[in-house]
Amino acid sequence: MTPAFRDDVFPQDVEAIRALVRSTGFFTEEECVMAGDLAAERLEKGLDASGYHFLFLGPAGAFQAYACFGPVCCAQGSFDLYWIAVSQDARGQGLGSRVLAEAEARMKALGCRKVWVETSTKPLYQPTRAFYVARAYRLEATLDDYYAPGDGKAVFSKTL
Repeated sequence: MTPAFRDDVFPQDVEAIRALVRSTGFFTEEECVMAGDLAAERLEKGLDASGYHFLFLGPAGAFQAYACFGPVCCAQGSFDLYWIAVSQDARGQGLGSRVLAEAEARMKALGCRKVWVETSTKPLYQPTRAFYVARAYRLEATLDDYYAPGDGKAVFSKTL
């Protein structure tokens, strides 16, 4: 049975997000904590005040993939895709593509005309960059040594 999408955030999602992001093996512990902090902020402040939209593929606390996105402050029709991640044990099943397509549809319904995504330039993230390029994202810029010496930032965009 294919899990359904949901956009409500529940308290058990905060730690589940951190665990899912950890499972990928891509992120530092600080980044994993921060990913959960966005959900905690959404729970504390609500959607309008936090600006963080969530999309989960699966039930609260036990989802297989998720995305977090929101409008860019003081920019007309631009949205940031803050996070998209698939549990390590669910990779290779097309869930990332499914979550991204649904997130893009929801952003477009909210008035998004352009999605912005940032990721690392480290070799570990080559599959991530290829994922975005395969889904019509365009590399807009790279910033050397942005995250750390030898770890640059790649900025992609897609017009919806």
